[in-house]
Amino acid sequence: MPRRNSLINRLVHGRAWDEWDEDGDAEDAGAPVTAETTKPRSRRRRVAVAQTFATLFVAGAAFSAAAGDQVRSTLDDSTVSGQAATDGTTTDETTPAATEPAPAVDPAPAESAPAPAPAEAPPAAEAPSAPSEAAAPQAAVAPVSAPAASVAASTAVQQAATRSGTVSGAAKVAGPKPAARRRYASTMRSQARHHHFPKRKAAPRPPKPELEGATSAVVWLNRAMPDPTPPALRLKPRFAKHLQSVARANHVSWALMLGVLRAEGHNGAAPANFSGLKAVASQLSHTAMQGASPWASMFSLSSNAAFADRATALSHYYRGVGLTALVRGLESQKQKLGEKVLNDPRASIYAGGRGDIQSGRVDVRVLAAIEYLADSFGQVTVSCLISGHRLYARPGVISAHIYGLAADISAVGGVSVTGHQEPGGITERAVRDLLLLPPELMPKQVISLLGLGGPSFPLANHYDHIHVGY
Repeated sequence: MPRRNSLINRLVHGRAWDEWDEDGDAEDAGAPVTAETTKPRSRRRRVAVAQTFATLFVAGAAFSAAAGDQVRSTLDDSTVSGQAATDGTTTDETTPAATEPAPAVDPAPAESAPAPAPAEAPPAAEAPSAPSEAAAPQAAVAPVSAPAASVAASTAVQQAATRSGTVSGAAKVAGPKPAARRRYASTMRSQARHHHFPKRKAAPRPPKPELEGATSAVVWLNRAMPDPTPPALRLKPRFAKHLQSVARANHVSWALMLGVLRAEGHNGAAPANFSGLKAVASQLSHTAMQGASPWASMFSLSSNAAFADRATALSHYYRGVGLTALVRGLESQKQKLGEKVLNDPRASIYAGGRGDIQSGRVDVRVLAAIEYLADSFGQVTVSCLISGHRLYARPGVISAHIYGLAADISAVGGVSVTGHQEPGGITERAVRDLLLLPPELMPKQVISLLGLGGPSFPLANHYDHIHVGY
């Protein structure tokens, strides 16, 4: 106690540094201060000051490192607790830190990792203890040779504990993330873990052509086709009687009158009433008296070439099949239509083809097309029906001729198709007339060396005939 009081008095009077000298008591005893004693004590004083500052520096660095490790571990614990709560795991947060075993402390300050403080414990009760326990071994490493160092060390410990407690409390107050963020984070982790990412759909490839590489895999189902003139397309018997009587009274063709009505767009079972029929007949009789052709008469009615072409073509078709077939249907008149073709001097048919017609194997559409061309051009030559034609039109495809659904025309109007397929020639006129047939009689194939669109297309091996197929 006397020595501590003497130390305090010297600190107060500015002579604290003399106490580091072993002979400092000599001054208290009244010993005279000489030059010999002053120099050694000054040297020892400087050494003591240097040691003191070195000790304080080492202690401060040690405590700062311990406090930083404590803050980092606290933040890591709060992050781990948030992730555990997000993943649905439960942790025991009520166990006090005193029951956990103390971790081994490495003497190096930078590698020390103190035990994390519990999340629910109050910061004031546990925060100071954790840094002091973690920093105690490191403080033992640095030599403390003065009470002032102890005072400074305790002050640094308290400041570090206060900072650690503040940071830990802030981390606890922050708490877990909102529920929406937790759900989003959980979903993203689940997708990343199971690779549940949406896959891009490949662009659809264009479909291949129907006949690409087709051989025997192509099957053509040819069955008996229905009547091309169902009841909805047939004429009413009363209208047919009025049409025929008015045409006879005005000395005009009933087929031409019906062609005019259809070309004007009058459809249905009765395209016009009795007065309308008289008006059309009057117009046609006036043009007929002037000696005009049917096409010129149609053109004079509307001044439209397309109208004249269609009306004239329809009149040839109606005249070819007959009025009874338009009222009762073509199938009902198939036998009579076949006999008409066989007895028509304008139709030239080879012997095998005549046998095909007599046996009833030729479709009524083909018979109507033959009679239509005969009425349009005044002459038609049929070179092939069923007999004499090969089985396959191309590899794997049976020809329509075998089923009686096609005819080859080798001449029209007394002119052979061979060598007369130039633009504007007789062959082009025949193809165009075939394309003017009504929809129920329109062919599916009109093949020659000319391609006029629609069902008309060219093939090189059709240089000597026109193929009309259904």
